[in-house]
Amino acid sequence: MRAILTSALAALLVAILAAVPTPAAATSRIKDLANVEGVRQNQLIGYGLVVGLQGTGDTINNSPFTRQSLQAMLERLGVNIRGQTLRTGNVAAVMVTANLPPFSTQGTRVDVTVSALGDAKSLQGGVLVITPLLAADGNVYAVAQGSLAIGGFQAEGEAAKITRGVPTVGRIANGAIIEREIDFALNRLTQVRLALRNPDFTTAKRIAAAINDFLGMPVAEPLDPSTVQITVPKEYTGNVVGMLTEIEQLQIEPDQLARIIVDERSGIIVMGRDVRVSTVAVAQGNLTVTISEAPQVSQPAPFSRGRTTTVPRTSVGVQEDGRKLAVVREGVSLQQLVDGLNALGIGPRDLIAILQAIKAAGAIQADLEVM
Repeated sequence: MRAILTSALAALLVAILAAVPTPAAATSRIKDLANVEGVRQNQLIGYGLVVGLQGTGDTINNSPFTRQSLQAMLERLGVNIRGQTLRTGNVAAVMVTANLPPFSTQGTRVDVTVSALGDAKSLQGGVLVITPLLAADGNVYAVAQGSLAIGGFQAEGEAAKITRGVPTVGRIANGAIIEREIDFALNRLTQVRLALRNPDFTTAKRIAAAINDFLGMPVAEPLDPSTVQITVPKEYTGNVVGMLTEIEQLQIEPDQLARIIVDERSGIIVMGRDVRVSTVAVAQGNLTVTISEAPQVSQPAPFSRGRTTTVPRTSVGVQEDGRKLAVVREGVSLQQLVDGLNALGIGPRDLIAILQAIKAAGAIQADLEVM
């Protein structure tokens, strides 16, 4: 009976432990942790003219580049205006920018952003005339043209003016047509390199181990904290896309450095989950000095030769809001650290100073980065 009772208690204990929920590890897909080297966007830029503005364009006399561009465009269209006086406010010189997506083909469209270059007041109602878009190699990869959509506006009268948003920046949805493709034969690669968005030795090793376990062979190896190299197996030769499709769905628990980010301008503080603090005592107090003026009027006695005068009366008070020392125990978690600092009743600005002081004392096992 004793043996049966012992076995039953053991089984009951195992069932209870199995029923207790354990915190699940925060995992992410490899797709969200790394990029495939070579698969990226390319930036494009161009210079053009926006026409059709309601007198809110560049001042021709103050913008020589607008004058030259307008003359050159009209000459290409067979109109000669050299030596003529131009007084149009319906034209503005602009810079056109866009991103060329990876594996884009000829004839597909991309969005473009148009920004005023001169002293134009607004691009509302304007139309961008045909503008070539160049990459860093100097070649034209797309051509932009179309009507602008402006998110802001400006209105003014004789003595007042109101502006909402930025009326000198607009956007053209699908405003550029791709004319040249960037060759990148992904399926012909024999090796693929994954670039981690947040370099880390542990994360890189876990990614390589997960890929090797999935493929059943040691084809992935971490080269450094930001790169994992994959040798394409024979069964995936010529089908690198299929291999990457399966690999990028693998779940990985990323590791990260213990770090505290402080933005002194806005008072924002962000702490990582692995931040640890050694035993330290913290006290914080504010010194308030109050100065109040209550001048009094002094009048002379009746039938005297005195004058009415103002006598200054100043009251100065000093109040020190001193709080007791708060002890933060060694090895506390992030939640305990936040609770302990909040117990002091301090604001974000004072908390920034306290964190910097604790870091200077060597009691924070984390990187403190001030933006």
